[in-house]
Amino acid sequence: MDSSRVSERARYLKLAALSLAEGMRAGSFKSAFRGRGVDFDGVREYERGDDIRSIDWNVTARMGKPFVKLWREERELVVFVVLDLSLSMHAGSRSRRDQAVEAAALIAFAAEQTSSPLGSVVFDGAVGPVFKPRVGKDQVLAVVSSFDHFAPRERGSALASALAGAARALRNRSLVVAISDFRVDGYEKELGILARKHDVLAVRVVSPTDEALPDAGYLPFRDPETGVAVSYPTSSRAFREAWAREHREGIHRWEHLAARRGVANLVLSTEDDAALVLTRFFSGPSLRGGDR
Repeated sequence: MDSSRVSERARYLKLAALSLAEGMRAGSFKSAFRGRGVDFDGVREYERGDDIRSIDWNVTARMGKPFVKLWREERELVVFVVLDLSLSMHAGSRSRRDQAVEAAALIAFAAEQTSSPLGSVVFDGAVGPVFKPRVGKDQVLAVVSSFDHFAPRERGSALASALAGAARALRNRSLVVAISDFRVDGYEKELGILARKHDVLAVRVVSPTDEALPDAGYLPFRDPETGVAVSYPTSSRAFREAWAREHREGIHRWEHLAARRGVANLVLSTEDDAALVLTRFFSGPSLRGGDR
């Protein structure tokens, strides 16, 4: 995606975001989180059919019979996008960056449709522009423009710092959507801290070659972050199977990490229709971490 791609596709993305906004507005996605968009409003005795996840175990132990928590709807949904535009997101004919920027723009336009305050931060090896949540068309255009025109300058990934920055920028409970390839370590603590107060959706952008390599002899690979180059024997079936297995295990570890920290997660391929995948997620009846 060149620097004008989102601008050129803005009309399409706004239309595609309509159904996504409807899912966000309906609130069915709230089951993905611990009371997304709601405040605690008391307890009542458990009734058949109640979600066992809503049981208040402290009151239950005190009273000797099960009680469930009641929640009161918040009026405002604050949306904050954390977008990874580091060098590792730029690989491939349709890069992870292309898909990540499109997904982030869809979230931004959906926030506009729901009249939600929107904020964002982008990063590469350092944290880039930070927009504190505000409502309005001008804010949405400024945020989307920051996605569209950001050019990576520093190697590495400042994911941990970006998540920490989001926590500092957000005063009220918010929906935080972190979009990245998550090919970095050391962000787990910041992710957990963010999820204690906010509802976090981690979107992992992947490419088909992350799992399946062609049978094409020795192929050169280059790490865009370090510049290290190496050739792999893709004609070896054992190597291709090990490559695929490592990818699947990596996804499983990441999903487990997110689930342990109360973070919903979604895997988005560069081959997917981002609008369709996001709309299905936000409109789905059950969105616990790990479902997609």
